[in-house]
Amino acid sequence: MDFDLTDEQRMIKDTARTFSDREVAPRATRNAREHHFDLELVGKIAEQGYLGAIVPREYGGAGLDYITYGILAEEIGRGCSAMRTVISVQTSLVCSTILKWGTEEQKQRYLPLLCSGDWLGCFGLTEPDTGSDAANQKTRATRQDDGSWRINGSKMWISMGNHAKLALIFAQTGMGGAESPHKGVACFLVETEDQSGYQPSEIHGKMGLHASDTAQIGLDDVVAGPDAILGQVGDGFKVAMTALDSGRYSVAAGCVGLCEASLDASVAYAKERTQFGRPIAAFQLVQEMLADMKVRTDAARLLVYRAGMLKDQGRPSTTETSIAKYYATEAACWCADRAIQVHGGSGYVDDHPVERYFRDARVTTLYEGTSQIQKLIIGRSLTGINALA
Repeated sequence: MDFDLTDEQRMIKDTARTFSDREVAPRATRNAREHHFDLELVGKIAEQGYLGAIVPREYGGAGLDYITYGILAEEIGRGCSAMRTVISVQTSLVCSTILKWGTEEQKQRYLPLLCSGDWLGCFGLTEPDTGSDAANQKTRATRQDDGSWRINGSKMWISMGNHAKLALIFAQTGMGGAESPHKGVACFLVETEDQSGYQPSEIHGKMGLHASDTAQIGLDDVVAGPDAILGQVGDGFKVAMTALDSGRYSVAAGCVGLCEASLDASVAYAKERTQFGRPIAAFQLVQEMLADMKVRTDAARLLVYRAGMLKDQGRPSTTETSIAKYYATEAACWCADRAIQVHGGSGYVDDHPVERYFRDARVTTLYEGTSQIQKLIIGRSLTGINALA
């Protein structure tokens, strides 16, 4: 289903699928088994121009529209969710945030390094005690006499935090006062090299995304220069929300890829696996599962494309992005679960990729705003009432 894609978009889709099938998917099982963050593969993804895909060419990006970016996230997500995470974090959370909120000097300094993959970035918003309540930052930034800032605190569940040379760190400056703490939040551009106070450590024991780098970060008198703030002090909460709006889009698109991968694997297995003298694809209840997976995959893709179309037109898209994120992530979990059911006992071990799809899909309903947060955003758009106020 092409959703009336342009010839260029179809070509990019075909190229991304070929790359994913040849380079990404073949490494996925081994990397997951070994809990290996594949920097060599990240470099190959960067060479394709998939990091910073929506960044204008003048800053080193590919200058693609959002629908095409969604197509890239879908195709890489079809091959490996851990590598789709790299694209999402680098492009949606880091590059697009700098593009929207950064000064010209900040854009010129950082975007070419990020788009080329020379630098990896991370998005330091979540804390051990702060998830959905993003305004409630415990990390503190204190202005020094020379105008620089000292940042102290900790961050949790930070993708690529162990390898990032640039970290977007959200911290409370205290300038908003006790009654309006969100007005004191700022987003700082922190260069991590030569920062002894930037102390990342790998998080072990994750259910899924074993080939993704996930860090807990300690911040002990980390220094940020006077010109290292995105926007102004007090803009931090708005910076975070716009970044998450972009991040939700790429997560949703990647989950379309997960849905399709689950479906493709299930169709292939159902046609080759025989029981009672015929392929299990001949059984009505197996066909029912495949049909339901197909419906959810197509519906998720259309919701992602609708959100991308609105973004490309410069129209408000927060609600539509939340709808796409909510539906696509839940659909990915559902399709991966049914894929294991189609595979039976074979689907419960990692000889087949559906085992990995199931584990990797589950976190997508949690990060970039839980499914429950997406429902509240949708509900607010319907009623005009903020349930979190």
